[in-house]
Amino acid sequence: MVVKNISLKQRIEQPVYSAALAVFRLFFGLMIFASTIRFWMKGWIEELYIQPNFFFSYYGFEWVKPLGQYTYLLFIVCGISALFFAIGLFYRWASVLLFLSFTYIELMDKTNYLNHYYFVTLVLFLMIWLPAQVNFSVDSIRKPSIRKRFVPLWTVGSIRMMMAIVYVYAGLAKLNSDWLLEAMPLRLWLPANNDMPIIGGLFNHLWVAYFFSWFGAVYDLFIPFFLLNRKARPYAYIAVIVFHLMTAALFPIGVFPFVMIVSALVFFDSEDIDKVLQRVKKRLWPFVPVAEMPTLYTFARFQKKLLQSLFIVFFVVQVLMPWRYLLNEGELFWTEEGYRFSWRVMLMEKMGYAQFVVKDPATGRKVAVNNNDFLTRNQEKMMATQADFMLQYAHHLKEYYQQQGMKNPEVYATVYVAMNGRRSRLYVDTTTDLAKETDTWKHKNWILAFNDNIHGL
Repeated sequence: MVVKNISLKQRIEQPVYSAALAVFRLFFGLMIFASTIRFWMKGWIEELYIQPNFFFSYYGFEWVKPLGQYTYLLFIVCGISALFFAIGLFYRWASVLLFLSFTYIELMDKTNYLNHYYFVTLVLFLMIWLPAQVNFSVDSIRKPSIRKRFVPLWTVGSIRMMMAIVYVYAGLAKLNSDWLLEAMPLRLWLPANNDMPIIGGLFNHLWVAYFFSWFGAVYDLFIPFFLLNRKARPYAYIAVIVFHLMTAALFPIGVFPFVMIVSALVFFDSEDIDKVLQRVKKRLWPFVPVAEMPTLYTFARFQKKLLQSLFIVFFVVQVLMPWRYLLNEGELFWTEEGYRFSWRVMLMEKMGYAQFVVKDPATGRKVAVNNNDFLTRNQEKMMATQADFMLQYAHHLKEYYQQQGMKNPEVYATVYVAMNGRRSRLYVDTTTDLAKETDTWKHKNWILAFNDNIHGL
């Protein structure tokens, strides 16, 4: 028997069961809906997006402004669209609204940046264009003509690829001397959990920190490939669940572990998911139609070319973005220039102390700033270790004191930062007037040298 070689284009066009995309849509949407409710119930909307007097904007997104009390309305839109997204009701409109509302929430204040929020935003962008409503959705009940049993492989594959990028880059980021050779920062964090039942006492031992560090790096680097392997997949998914539940128990990182557990479902064989979904439908009949059209969902020729071009550009950006730090000088962990949006998860323990002084150049009068008058506790914590926060804060102080009658105020900072168990050291050139500096993609020359080495990626 001669096996015909097929091209990459033919391979990604091969049909797979649409059930995989449908189940992913359902669980991913429900997770966002639950997270929105959680935010509301815990009072975090008020605490994070309404109470602060000042918000740190992302570079290039300064036009995104806080909405005050209307933030509650934004969360309502986000929650309802997440629910509609999950059940597949008015899916296209719901996916667009969910992407826009969720992204706007995240852009209001970069103090609240988390890798998994960024991941959710990217996945939601992809889902706008995918036919996730053709199976197990309210839309497919309303419009039987859209029911399809199969979709092209690249639609499901795009979500898998996004997951793989997250994991592999998180693993590559752990290939550094602090993480592997010093077990930092886990050797600082794990002993704080020594009161955990049964295994808590182990966290006092240094070898456990090394084990967790090395296991974490290996896990991130290889787990997507094990999930892609049919034989290894069940065991790999068990590893996903155990790993992320352990992470959730040890560290206060919100819903990130559950995001990854839910998202990893997309790696399961679409035929297996289809079988499970058919059983579920039979139990729900007559509320949910059991049968779909046994045909492949097809895009119009122009639409397919446009979408595939869009996805190629999207993934090229995702592959290159984590490497942008190579364009800057200095140690990445120290400057954090290019640190965000690069899947560097929990790699360092960083603490800072920042004292700002505003000087009136006309009179020579100096005012020592009380950061509590301008920033929340969490904002001050983030500002004291990240240079772009410091710069934005300095410009805010300049504007404030100008309004108080001071002409062309100068803003100076004395900042000390300690990182991964090292002694605290001066971070900012104290002679630099930060009010005159501008934020760019380039290296900030007023950040003092790290004077140490962290080897690795």
